Amino acid sequence: MSTHYDIIIVGTGPGGGTLAYKLAPSGKKILLLERGGYLPREKDNWSSKTVFIDNKYKAKETWRDKDGGIFHPGIHYNVGGNSKVYGAALLRMRYQDFGEVKHYGGISPEWPIGYDDFEPYYTQAEHLYHVHGTRGEDPTEPKASAPYKYSALIHEPRIQGLHNDWQNCGYKPFHLPVGVMLNEEQKEKSACIRCSTCDGFPCLVNAKADSQVVCVDPALQYPNVSLVTGALVTRLETRGNGREVTGVVVERNGQVETYRADIVVVSAGAINSAALLLRSANDRHPNGLANSSDIVGRHYMCHNNSAMLAISKRPNPTVFQKTIGLNDFYFPSVDWDYPMGHISMIGKQDIESLRAGAPAFTPGAALDAMAKHSLDFWMTSEDLPDPNNRVLVGNDGAITLAYTENNLEAHRRLAAKLKSMLNHIGCEDQLLPTHLYFGKKIPIAGTAHQCGTVRFGRDPKTSVLDPNCKAHDLDNLYVVDASFFVSSSAVNPSLTIMANALRVGDHLLQRLRS
Repeated sequence: MSTHYDIIIVGTGPGGGTLAYKLAPSGKKILLLERGGYLPREKDNWSSKTVFIDNKYKAKETWRDKDGGIFHPGIHYNVGGNSKVYGAALLRMRYQDFGEVKHYGGISPEWPIGYDDFEPYYTQAEHLYHVHGTRGEDPTEPKASAPYKYSALIHEPRIQGLHNDWQNCGYKPFHLPVGVMLNEEQKEKSACIRCSTCDGFPCLVNAKADSQVVCVDPALQYPNVSLVTGALVTRLETRGNGREVTGVVVERNGQVETYRADIVVVSAGAINSAALLLRSANDRHPNGLANSSDIVGRHYMCHNNSAMLAISKRPNPTVFQKTIGLNDFYFPSVDWDYPMGHISMIGKQDIESLRAGAPAFTPGAALDAMAKHSLDFWMTSEDLPDPNNRVLVGNDGAITLAYTENNLEAHRRLAAKLKSMLNHIGCEDQLLPTHLYFGKKIPIAGTAHQCGTVRFGRDPKTSVLDPNCKAHDLDNLYVVDASFFVSSSAVNPSLTIMANALRVGDHLLQRLRS
């Protein structure tokens, strides 16, 4: 195999995979480096015990928190990255999210470019990733240049009842935008079968619109695109003047290999991308590669998230539950001057996942009844960029994730809003934390929404990347995962990562042509 390429992309998740898909038709020689391999397709993909309790598909490595405590991060190293197990809720950030936003806990800063710069790429990403939805239902939805290509997922009866109850309360529920290969008009031709093992599970039938299925595998059909799996990138080497990355150093099969390219793109996830830059310190970059600003690794964000269970007074036999959302509290409202966040659903709980978080003496019959009556909610509130929330690497290269929660009052109020609705939506008057996080908010190990560690901006003193996501300090280094985020908003980051990769792809195509 050749060791010199036009472009090397480190990571195959929503950023790296989407970028590879965009660049593949160019004919340029492209190498994808992936730390993991293909996630196995097997019966265990559909086992809640295997996926959530045994954690079969999560990375086995450990990190440390700010106090030195050891934890296992919710990280997946495989082709497609974390998108192999994501819930595929693909929402645009709101128009206002790109400007300065005042929160109860502080200020969410303005982005260097605005929604209008992202809009055409949001549309492209929605079409590419098979996003099903309906325009005009969500009162916070920003303007779009095209309708959804795929019709909204139909609510099953209990969720349609929730929709009606919310409407009767004066709220504005909407069909959640979800990326799956579903054809509800011709079900016999549909790849997606609307099973109960989508959110958090690998898709055994490859019908979830993840980066591997949608982007990486199609890109590999081009003869100019190659993939090396099992490739742990340990550092980036630079030319003597420090202005160019000249080598990508990889550990694979117990051997050290070095690959070279005219352009290097890092997309290993916000935590690992920052760690890679920090590990690549040299004489010209003593604080880490591209880190003259001392920003690399800082401003880590992951959202304030909670998964909560309500007990429906009537059975909830829903199979595919993740079809509805509520953004009535996304912006300041008449009863609070600050944003609270977003409410939607998670995958339907079963008795195995409930047993994981329940006391050992809980009768099986009680858990079975709970599973048959649960309505399972997801709440997201924005956390704010704090320079002390950061990724650090030790002398041995080990990761420390120092994180202190902030803007929690918004999340508490959002949970209170949901609780206040329960009697009006046919539920008992109690919210319970769900299975894996029983008794607590999503912990530090919950890294699914990681972002912000290599932020972009116009000033090299306060940002790492320029508006095209090229490092200020180097001429040929780009970052296209969620590291570039300036703020986290209160919606899932995936669609913005995908849209940005398409945007940066256009920039790179222009650069390559010139």
